[in-house]
Amino acid sequence: MFKKILIANRGEIACRVIKTARRMGIKTVAVYSEADAAALHVDMADEAVFIGPPPSAQSYLVIERIVEACKKTGAEAVHPGYGFLSEREAFADALAANGIAFIGPNKHAIAAMGDKIESKKLAAKAKVSTVPGYIGEIKDLKEAQRIAAEIGYPVMVKASAGGGGKGLRIVFAEAELAQAIQSSQNEAKASFGDDRLFIEKYVTEPRHIEIQVLGDKHGSVIHLGERECSIQRRHQKVIEEAPSPFLDEKTRAAMGAQAVALAKAVNYESAGTVEFIVDKDRNFYFLEMNTRLQVEHPVTELVTGFDLVEQMIRVAAGEKLSIRQEDVKLKGWALESRSYAEDPYRNFLPSTGRLVRYRPPAETTANGKTIRNDTGVFEGGEISIYYDPMIAKLCTHAATREQATDLMADALDQFHIDGIRHNIAFLQAVMMHPRFRSGRLSTNFIAEEFKGGFEGADLTPELKDRMAAVAVFMHLREEERRRRISGQLNGTAATPKEWTVGINNQDSVPVRTMTEGKDVVAVRLGEGKFSRMVEVESYWKPGEPVFVGEVAGEALAMQVTRKSDQYRLMHRGATATISVRRPRVAALAGHMIEKPPADTSKQLLCPMPGLVISIQVQVGQDVKAGEVLAVVEAMKMENVLRAERDGVVKRIAAKPGDSLPVDAVILEFE
Repeated sequence: MFKKILIANRGEIACRVIKTARRMGIKTVAVYSEADAAALHVDMADEAVFIGPPPSAQSYLVIERIVEACKKTGAEAVHPGYGFLSEREAFADALAANGIAFIGPNKHAIAAMGDKIESKKLAAKAKVSTVPGYIGEIKDLKEAQRIAAEIGYPVMVKASAGGGGKGLRIVFAEAELAQAIQSSQNEAKASFGDDRLFIEKYVTEPRHIEIQVLGDKHGSVIHLGERECSIQRRHQKVIEEAPSPFLDEKTRAAMGAQAVALAKAVNYESAGTVEFIVDKDRNFYFLEMNTRLQVEHPVTELVTGFDLVEQMIRVAAGEKLSIRQEDVKLKGWALESRSYAEDPYRNFLPSTGRLVRYRPPAETTANGKTIRNDTGVFEGGEISIYYDPMIAKLCTHAATREQATDLMADALDQFHIDGIRHNIAFLQAVMMHPRFRSGRLSTNFIAEEFKGGFEGADLTPELKDRMAAVAVFMHLREEERRRRISGQLNGTAATPKEWTVGINNQDSVPVRTMTEGKDVVAVRLGEGKFSRMVEVESYWKPGEPVFVGEVAGEALAMQVTRKSDQYRLMHRGATATISVRRPRVAALAGHMIEKPPADTSKQLLCPMPGLVISIQVQVGQDVKAGEVLAVVEAMKMENVLRAERDGVVKRIAAKPGDSLPVDAVILEFE
């Protein structure tokens, strides 16, 4: 067994590998760029080596620097994580040339499966079902138009190299094809250094279901069941689960057999994933093979009990698999929710900055239920513009899908992040969505169920009452703390019983405190026959970012953000801003003049911190609604900015190469 390994990655996956290596008694070496000098994975590793500037092309993707770091520290093997160099044949070659083991498959498997065009040819040869399409590299727009017309729209334009939704576009009409090809090539070139593309048919009502395979250097290959990864946004997975609520035993066995056959065809060793698209009739088609550890591997670990990172390390060290196919039993249900630094209320635009608060739920295993949180960040750390925006992967495991979903919803209620925008509220809303809970999933779920974008879950009358009662409870606790401040004049006034609660600056509810104890407050909301009694019991203290207690006899958690004299509460994806004021103060507050927001209707603002790739218009040009104005890259993804209405360009305030903050003016209209 290795004595020391280097992790050629960063963030969450580097921390994940370090945990297993530490448990196995193996020393670890981290590598880091300037942007990651204070990162969590650097602190966790036994040693750390600086490898260059923040852009990954100048640090994490430079093979020579990784090899040099191995030599410098005496690392005997390298775990590549996912992304970066994990699927680069040249990286495996360079390590082998220097006598360093690669904790991954052999270079021939990487080369064969890393090229999506060649992998489809191999899959067809191994009698694996493949998606109808053109198996070959498209040379130019004219050829692409001909191929797309022959296959029939909609089609997918896909990068031959890489994954993670980079370099992938769905095209519904020929008019969209040229821009799709340009953006796919740009993203593929920037992310993988390879801009080759191919085209295949887009399967309607698709599910994304993948099979985890595991092989050793002695010819053994097994599969560890499937993962359902259909909840996606822009082809980036958001929520994954194991097993799939859609597969039956017959389909699972058939997909597993094809995945193993493909892996054996390339003499696969280590952990890998064979991805399939499955239609509504359970017909399945090979999509691609990822010759690395997947982001969503924890759900497979939770339902099988096997540590995939440990298995990869043991295989790389030459050990035979200790697991046989008959040993693989799927126990219970596991879910993974990816928390991203993005704003779901602004079409999921990326967000960067400092994590002022980062308080994940406690990792626990009790009563057959598990909460696990894989992360690479910490409170006070930075979310950088240079890398993937994922903050953490929150996982739950329980006996049934319903129990795992409820456990996830509870855990998300307690997951507090502040300082940047994030998608926790969106994840909560998905967990409570009737279609998700019924298991009727497809890769179009988010597009179909949140057509107008995400505006938060519904704030029901019952939830309004509970939030109002919680806000009163917290306000009384803050009043009590203020009364205890020393040095005040004698004769502190008693806390009033009558309050006016404002909800989202709209609803105004009269509230009377009926009873108040050390940890219990009962309030009456409303007046007369329409009044409601709600009792709140909690140990919450002022300043705590999460309220945990019993409200109306039900255990629940709410996230709390103080905003001036108001409380912003969030529960199950629904958010409310609540004020608790004495009736006289509330009446006076109603006369306050609100400052209207600035008129930006004639400006194109940068929707996220990013790099201007191109400006597609000129001063004086007439533009029509829907026309491309500019392209901005953020966190390795290109974002095409289009005109919302007809107009004439008056001024251009930015140029290609400019790095802009959010809401910076790109151009103005007359």
